[in-house]
Amino acid sequence: MSRGLGLLLVGATGAVGQAVLRQALGEKRIAQIVAPTRRPLGGEFAGQAKLLNPVIDFARLPEESAWWKVDALVCTLGTTIKVAGSQAAFAAIDRDLPIAVARLAREAGATRSALNSSLGASAHGSFYLRTKAEVERGFIDLEFVSTTIVRPSLIDAERGEARPGEQIGLLFAHVLRPLIPRRYRAVSPQAIAAALLRGVVEGQPGVKIVESDAL
Repeated sequence: MSRGLGLLLVGATGAVGQAVLRQALGEKRIAQIVAPTRRPLGGEFAGQAKLLNPVIDFARLPEESAWWKVDALVCTLGTTIKVAGSQAAFAAIDRDLPIAVARLAREAGATRSALNSSLGASAHGSFYLRTKAEVERGFIDLEFVSTTIVRPSLIDAERGEARPGEQIGLLFAHVLRPLIPRRYRAVSPQAIAAALLRGVVEGQPGVKIVESDAL
């Protein structure tokens, strides 16, 4: 599109979401970024000309807002069962909310989507991996013209909240990196963000799965 893409980004405060936002702000093919958050984005993101940052309650999505009318959606929403507090709360954040956002964007005219999922997402996996498979299926069933699903391994990033298990995993991932198959190596938020953005900017028809060893 000569006018540039309108991009909706959900999850902009997380490690991957921030990386997507930084890259999208520098991407000439993206004309506007809508990044709804619970609290205003500050710091480096304050005052960015092509960034619209509506402050919303994600438990009550503002379905009538005009900013749903975008060309593309990137979803980086995610938490852990421990942080969420229960399996039900985790599923609400990692599955139900992304699908609800995707449905609203699709109904408003978005034709491209990209989802940050997880290595090993499967209907036959653990509760975590089954939930990831379910959100993938939700995006696919909405029939965007172009859907990109990125399945990273452990994400090599500093977190705002404590994730002891992840921190231990990253320690071993760094020490043993030469011995770990590429598929299971920790991945940077920047690499994940690049794959997500590439998916919506290029907008190739169909469903594309990007596995961790391709990042």
